[in-house]
Amino acid sequence: MNWIEQLNQSMEYIESNLDKTIDMHTISRIAGCSPYHYQRMFSLVAEITLGEYIRKRRLTMAAYELQDSGVSVIETALKYGYESPTAFTRAFSKFHGVTPRQAKNAGVSLKAYPKLSFEIAVNGRGELNYRIEKKQGFRFVGIKETVYNDGVNNFIRVPRMWQEARENGMIEDIFKLSDGRLWGVMGALANYTQDTVDYYIVATSDEAVPDDMVELYVEEGLWVIFPCHGRKNIQPVWKRIYGEWFPGSGYEHSGGVEVEWYSDGDLDADDYLTEIWIPIKEGKKHGTFQSDFDKEERAELSAGQGSG
Repeated sequence: MNWIEQLNQSMEYIESNLDKTIDMHTISRIAGCSPYHYQRMFSLVAEITLGEYIRKRRLTMAAYELQDSGVSVIETALKYGYESPTAFTRAFSKFHGVTPRQAKNAGVSLKAYPKLSFEIAVNGRGELNYRIEKKQGFRFVGIKETVYNDGVNNFIRVPRMWQEARENGMIEDIFKLSDGRLWGVMGALANYTQDTVDYYIVATSDEAVPDDMVELYVEEGLWVIFPCHGRKNIQPVWKRIYGEWFPGSGYEHSGGVEVEWYSDGDLDADDYLTEIWIPIKEGKKHGTFQSDFDKEERAELSAGQGSG
């Protein structure tokens, strides 16, 4: 079973367990990668967090059931993991624009979020250059903000964070702390969850940490580095890394800190050079699904009976 098939099998597991507990470790094992790698890949490629996707699919299915059966609102709320009818009504109303009770009426307009599937796209975007290097550990000092990691809002908030740091002089203060080990001020990403990520604006430094800053340690390890020309191309390259490079590379994300390195030059130039650094480790060979799940477990998942 190849990488794309394993990803789609993980989507089948989610779909079969929308009314049960969905286990992140089970999802990632089916896909043949780590939980960290799976969540990062999912949010970048699908442009929605895994948690948000599951929430929208559950609310979609809840609406179908409220219209097509005689189940009560409280039964539906409990079935799809809500602790109370009030919490369910609040989430349902925000998504559909009507209450669960109103959804029972014929002719009411509702929303349906579709089940996702993965496929290989032939898009003619050309080669994706990279190099693999081993680097010693280093220490960052700078500022941090926890941002909502949905593949959309984080792409808006992070550029604003840089703009604010330039305007209030924080970029200059961080640059003054740099020990020159890695040139300049960089962006770093760490501590991913299903919904958030910590974004840092930092420099390598041995200086004491100022009161308005934080420190971040990066372990020694192996990195894959992708050059990117033009700032407008940074986010498209991120998506290609997770949608194209990782699936066929034989490597996995190590779970460590990711770095965006910025060169010295005209930030608005089309050839302005940035680099994306991702910590990696040797991954499982694609097609190892059978070794992770025996035939009985695989049959249960295919039949929609797997438990979370």
